[in-house]
Parts: sequence; structure tokens; C-alpha cells
Amino acid sequence: MGEQPIFSTRAHVFQIDPNTKKNWVPTSKHAVTVSYFYDSTRNVYRIISLDGSKAIINSTITPNMTFTKTSQKFGQWADSRANTVYGLGFSSEYHLSKESAGRDIQSPLTPESINGTDDERVMAEVTQNSEPRAEPTQNALPFTHSLTISKHWEAELATLKGNNAKLTAALLESTANVKQWKQQLAAYQEEAERLHKRVTELECVSSQANEVHTHKTELNQTIQELESTLKKKEEEIERLKQEINSARELQAQRNSLTQKLQEVEIRNKDLEDQLSDLEQRLEKSQNEQETFRNNLKTLLEILDGKIFELTELRDNLAKLTECS
Repeated sequence: MGEQPIFSTRAHVFQIDPNTKKNWVPTSKHAVTVSYFYDSTRNVYRIISLDGSKAIINSTITPNMTFTKTSQKFGQWADSRANTVYGLGFSSEYHLSKESAGRDIQSPLTPESINGTDDERVMAEVTQNSEPRAEPTQNALPFTHSLTISKHWEAELATLKGNNAKLTAALLESTANVKQWKQQLAAYQEEAERLHKRVTELECVSSQANEVHTHKTELNQTIQELESTLKKKEEEIERLKQEINSARELQAQRNSLTQKLQEVEIRNKDLEDQLSDLEQRLEKSQNEQETFRNNLKTLLEILDGKIFELTELRDNLAKLTECS
């Protein structure tokens, strides 16, 4: 028949801290279903607990494995194959007693601090004996040989019938749980497929976003380069404006100097005309003076001649006077 569920309960799941080997680390945020399976083919028991789609307990029970009740609501066992210690916190001592039924072995490991989970309730409870009872062997005494053995076997048969009824009920409930788990698994698979598609879409969007980001980065670099070029052009334009203003000032100064130069040239021309006129006047005056000198010289010569004549006349008159 393979592996069949035989018992289910709800509890908070813990694991021992692998570093300190003392503190308990919760592996579930809330109480989860803890299920017990029996493989009749291999005669192996296994404890499994799922938190969503994650297996937080997958422990195969071995003959040397013990379940230790460390408090009224907490129990633990060591799994050498998983190299860890599991702990279960129950909502009541009754549920822990169900868990540890048939076991009364102590372990040296005790938890530092575990709180009970009073807010959680057991979803499915099926009592069972954790150790299968031995079947009658061929060495047993015949029923007719002893009345005591007959009564023992009758009591054993009644016990087996009760256990069988309990196991049948547990099997039916486990079958219902299996159907529920299958439905949950199908829903989880659909959700996982949807999430996978979503991840693929997000990866595509992320790739496009990366391309857009790269393009945006290039555009930002281009904008920065253009802004830098624009700033340089603006500085050059400002410099040219200053040069234009300086050129305008120089042009204004040049126009002013040209006008002054024209005025000076006009004034110089007037002075030249005046000088030319004065030169002409001077030349005319010199000519007139030369003429006056010549005339004066002529007059002096004439005057000298007249004076000489007068002198001769006076001498002649004196002589005449003396003669008379």
C-alpha cells in the first residue's frame, strides 16, 4: 500500500540553533499541521510538516530515536540524519500526551524558553499506539491448552479491534486530508505557475527597464554635454557682447576724435589761410617798405643835392657879401 497517513495534529515547530545548540529557533510563524506516516512495505514511520509549500519537518523515525516531554506543552526529539533537534509546542498538555503516548524516555536536551500555543487548536486528533503490537507467533500456546491464554488473546483481539477502528478512522481522515493536500498542492502549483509567469513578465519588464534606464542615462549624459556646450556658448556670447560694447565705445571715441580732428583740420585751414593772408600782407608791407626806402633814399639823395646846392649858394652869398 505504500506510505499511509496515520495521525495528524497541529503544533508550533522549532529547531535547535545550530550555532549555540541551546536556543530554539521557530521555523513557522503559526501552528502548522504535523502528520505521521507509516510505510508498511518498509515498516518505516515518518513525521512530515509543511508550512505552505516548504517542508519544515521531514524526519524518519529510527529505533534509537526518542521523543522527550520537556514541559507540559513542549516535546522534542533528535534526528541524527538531519543533524538537528526538532521541538513541538502544543496548545495543551492533552495534545502533548497524545503525541508522546507510548513513550516515556528522557533526553538530556531541554529548551531554554518555550511558550505554549493556547490560541491554536488541534484540527485532527486520532489516537494510536506509536509502537505496533506484536502479532501472535507460531510458538504461542494453543488456545485449548490454557484458559488464561484464551482470555489474554480475547483481550488482545478486542484491543486490536479498537485500534483497527481507530486506524480506520485515522485512515479516512488522512484520506480526506490527502485530498485536501492535493487540492492545496494543485492550488500551490497554479499559484507557482502564475508567479513564474509573473516573474518572467517582470524579468522582461526589468530588461526593458534596464534598456530604458541605459537610454535615459545616455540621454542624461547628452543633456549634460549639451548644457555644458550651451553654457560655454553663453559665456562666449557674453564675452562677444562685452567685446561689442568695447568696440562701440571705441567707435564712439573714434567718431569723437574724428570730429575733433575735422574741427582741428578746419581750424588749421583757417589758420593757414590767415597765415597766407599775413604772409601776403607781410610781403606787401615789405614791398611797400622797400619802395618807401627807395623813395626815402631818392629823397635823401635829392635832399643831399639840394643841401649841397644850398651850401654852395650860401658860400656864394658869403663871398658876395665879403666882396661888397
